[in-house]
Amino acid sequence: MSYSIDLSGRVALVTGASSGLGAQFAKTLAAAGAAVVLAGRRVERLKALHAEIEAAGGDAHVVRLDVTDHASIKSAVAHAETEVGTLDILINNSGVGATQKLVDVMPEDYDYVMNTNTKGAFFVAQEVGKRMIARASGAAPGTFTGGRIVNIASMAGLRVLGQIGVYCMSKAALIHMTRAMALEWGRYGINVNAICPGYIDTEINHHQWATERGQKLIASLPRRRVGQPQDLDTVLMMLCANESHFINGAIIQADDGFAV
Repeated sequence: MSYSIDLSGRVALVTGASSGLGAQFAKTLAAAGAAVVLAGRRVERLKALHAEIEAAGGDAHVVRLDVTDHASIKSAVAHAETEVGTLDILINNSGVGATQKLVDVMPEDYDYVMNTNTKGAFFVAQEVGKRMIARASGAAPGTFTGGRIVNIASMAGLRVLGQIGVYCMSKAALIHMTRAMALEWGRYGINVNAICPGYIDTEINHHQWATERGQKLIASLPRRRVGQPQDLDTVLMMLCANESHFINGAIIQADDGFAV
């Protein structure tokens, strides 16, 4: 028996889409038929991804978004809905990290991580959620009521790791945020879930795997390997599917068993 997920007619906003997981998520959603809004600060990178998706037959659009700027969030979401249509799916993916011992963290270091990973993610979801709620309540037009919000957390939000304590804290908050939104917004048909990836090979960390420290880390993993961005495609598609209406408030580990 085969099973396919068709997102034709759906509009998806992907934050942090200029590289890494965000770019992979955008390509996966577009391949499933969704019109994808690519959001981020590096507009030239977004334009290159836009061209790649459209060359493959997909539908993509670009919008500049800085999740640490509330005005930018409101403007980007409004622009996306004006240009493409009401948002049905949000992939809340923007994130940053920093490697520091806790005793060395300065206020600006703390704000750098928290303002993107926690505060930024909250207000992006809030802005999209308001519009989904208005549509479900009949206060705004739209043919699809409800929606899908997928917050990209981390296994570091479930298992504390050394020297990235603030990052762990930010992702733990994102996990609890997911549950809170699922509880409040579920009545409107909005499903809010989170994916907690483990170690994934992306352009940001690719250089470290060949180092002595990187090799030691790989050797400590249950199956002595790191994942690839496409390894998250299946769980992403499951949470975005029209058929996933009974999955709400789930925190799904996609970490190859690391957090067990």
